[in-house]
Amino acid sequence: MADRYTGERLVDDMSSAERDRAARVEQVLPALREAAAQADADGVFPAGHVALLRDAGLLGLVVPTEYGGLGGGLRDLAAATFAMGTACPSTALAYFFHNTSASRGLLPLEAIDIGLFDDADVPAVRAFAHKVLQRMADGTWLANFASESVKSSSANIAIATTARPATRDGGSGWLITGEKSFGCATGVADTYLVTARLDGTSNADGLALFLVPRDAEGVSSRAPWDGIGMRGSANHGIKLEEVWVPSEEALTVEGAFVKMLQCSRGSFVGNQLAITAVYVGAAQQVYDHTLHGLTRKTFADTGRSIAESPMHQVIIGEMTERLETAYLWLKRQLLLESSEPPIAPKADVYRQWRLAKGSICEAAFEVAMGAFKASGTSGATMNGVVGRAMRDLAMGLVMTFPPERGRLEAASMVTTDRANALFANEGAAS
Repeated sequence: MADRYTGERLVDDMSSAERDRAARVEQVLPALREAAAQADADGVFPAGHVALLRDAGLLGLVVPTEYGGLGGGLRDLAAATFAMGTACPSTALAYFFHNTSASRGLLPLEAIDIGLFDDADVPAVRAFAHKVLQRMADGTWLANFASESVKSSSANIAIATTARPATRDGGSGWLITGEKSFGCATGVADTYLVTARLDGTSNADGLALFLVPRDAEGVSSRAPWDGIGMRGSANHGIKLEEVWVPSEEALTVEGAFVKMLQCSRGSFVGNQLAITAVYVGAAQQVYDHTLHGLTRKTFADTGRSIAESPMHQVIIGEMTERLETAYLWLKRQLLLESSEPPIAPKADVYRQWRLAKGSICEAAFEVAMGAFKASGTSGATMNGVVGRAMRDLAMGLVMTFPPERGRLEAASMVTTDRANALFANEGAAS
């Protein structure tokens, strides 16, 4: 189809409503593509992109229509981050993190619907969830900060940022102190959605959510992040020093975060697979760019396309195989997390994600490596599509967790399941 949208390369069976939302994404791609090189060179998120995405209605992409959003789901988000990844991966990554904020509204509402909250807690939970969704629909950019500068050997995300109760001008609220290391849109987003641990608690039941204005007293940016790739995503993180947040801007109901997790289909609190769609989009871009160049350049003595040389044929074949591998992993995960009714139990979906994330990012990076080899010295520059793709896709190897960790955890799940099954069988036999 000549009129297929970029996102349909990933989600190839879009409904008419999904295509309407994909059309909004398509209209911003030229501006994202035009600014990508400068964003990478400067290491700065392009200032005009917030207004660009807001004016297109895309800040409410995955917010239900009853709250003023576009009503999209995980398929829409994956298609959008993939499409943006073909234009400016840094912007696509920052946009992904904005959209993860929606899970802090959608999942609590699901938990209410299935009866996980006591009646007394429902009004506060519902009010916070509505606030998150309505602000996104109204065009507020939310930067979702969970990751910490303090790391734990036993968890991907350990929350060291704390919140203690306080009063100000006769109103109740919280004072937040901590340092968030990653989340994108530092100094760009209108509001920071901060996960913190209530003072005096030591487990996940004490995790709470806070809406912190970007310019609130006590909020500052960490040192600028001089990353190898994704340089225009403004992901250097924030510091919070006794930052005051009114009670009505917080969700501090005990156990709320854990109950949200129970409603997620697969990865963490949902939507995580859309981050790998960014990398597949970037891989598709460098693949198309390289193939375009190689097929149009010719050898001076034979006049034949450079792409037809045996060496280039091997490299192109390997790039094609790796790109298809990335698509297959991503499409399978998307099916597992979006199909209705579900086609696999949550534990299986989660295990698949642990494998898929690293496999997708490795395959995408290998596409860029092939482009680097095939392009020769003319492509071995810091700028340009190949140079940027090499560096951007290298970030996928370490973001959230490296592929080796995912495989280790998946193997642990498999062997533990087998051991438990063996123990149960032997116990039954005795």
